[in-house]
Amino acid sequence: MRVSNSQLGREKSTVLQADNASMYNYLDFEKPVADLDGKIIELKKLAEEGDALDTNDEIVRLEKRSAEALRDLYRKLTPWQKAQIARHPDRPHCTDYIAKLFTDFTPLAGDRNFAEDEAIQAGLARFNGQAVAVIGQEKGNDTKSRLKHNFGMAMPEGYRKAVRIMDLADRFNLPVITLVDTAGAFPGIAAEERGQAEAIARSTARSLSLQVPMVSVIIGEGGSGGAIAIATANRVYMLEHSIYSVISPEGAASILWHDSTRAKDAATSMRITAQDLYELKIIDGIIPEPTGGAHRGKDAVIEATGNIINVALKSMSSMDSETLKKTGGTSSSPLAAVSNHHQIKKNARTRSGLFLFHRICRVEKLAKTSIPGLKPPNNSKVGVG
Repeated sequence: MRVSNSQLGREKSTVLQADNASMYNYLDFEKPVADLDGKIIELKKLAEEGDALDTNDEIVRLEKRSAEALRDLYRKLTPWQKAQIARHPDRPHCTDYIAKLFTDFTPLAGDRNFAEDEAIQAGLARFNGQAVAVIGQEKGNDTKSRLKHNFGMAMPEGYRKAVRIMDLADRFNLPVITLVDTAGAFPGIAAEERGQAEAIARSTARSLSLQVPMVSVIIGEGGSGGAIAIATANRVYMLEHSIYSVISPEGAASILWHDSTRAKDAATSMRITAQDLYELKIIDGIIPEPTGGAHRGKDAVIEATGNIINVALKSMSSMDSETLKKTGGTSSSPLAAVSNHHQIKKNARTRSGLFLFHRICRVEKLAKTSIPGLKPPNNSKVGVG
């Protein structure tokens, strides 16, 4: 499913500031556009200072060239460039979607076992008047908020909080909506000591057992098991320039080639883009973004996302709890799910398991071809965080 355009990076190369104090963050590959926009800003400043030269025609010409350059760049994006866009600091975050799409949002804190985790935002709200449970990963938008939210990397208590919200949703028959944006679960010693892998597994398992509709949207970076833990849903959608992978490109490059600078090669090999995953039938649809990325049209992207969620919930409104659970997939092994192709095509939650299995296979295949003599051990277990 695609929304019509009418409904409608982490790395920074240049920052330009106009007189209205608006900031423009450009990625490395957007330098041609940044240069043109810089000239436009300079000409506008000259005009405001009362310079005798008439700059209007030149400004119009440069704005046209800038728009054309941006369209040309975004018409042929590489997977690595999409990864940079997915990580762009100005993209709308989970809290932006919650503020725009939901009313009466009541945040619920803590996992009732250890502590609160600000990386996972969760609570109850109304979506188009319907009571729902909302779970999302928040990265933050400045230094203070990024530290507060731990850059969107959840600790075990964050995933246990997600399980608690899912329990409430199941008990009170509330649809679950999740917004995914994380580089992965937090990999620190403290997280491992408190059972990070177990917490991720329990969150994924709880998603599989839900008897209410669950819709997940990858709004930026869907990294590893940290994303899958709350993205194992009946319907899974991705923004056009978001990514979804079992491991980050940098992580894969470090493991396979012991060189994180080869992240570009890893991103291309792993097929992490929304277009690749839609082709592989891992996700249900792609939500288009404006030319230049979601950060250049936040309101339009959030509105389009809300429309998709609304359509998805309506499509499942007539399903009873048992049907929802069956279409959620209860296979204990991704390999077992492969035997039922018809179910895989219909079943987003089973596809989440297949996604993990497919990503691991891609990484192992890449490892065999990249490092002579490297072979995964029999019955090897691959950890994801």
